[in-house]
Amino acid sequence: IEYIRSYYFNKVEDVRFSSSLGKYVGYTEPGLKNAEAWNKDTSDLAAMNAQKETYCLNNIGIDYQAA
Repeated sequence: IEYIRSYYFNKVEDVRFSSSLGKYVGYTEPGLKNAEAWNKDTSDLAAMNAQKETYCLNNIGIDYQAA
């Protein structure tokens, strides 16, 4: 299971948080700058990593039962 949160501007993905990497990754020039700044905030990274457990792992059982 992987938690991904993407940020888009003008239909182009700028930044993505990936729980498998545990950090933000930038894909455009502004996205790279934002990712660098956001990766310095360890409390935000911990909160984003916790989203995998709070959102994904709680709902995975429900989704598999429905299928």
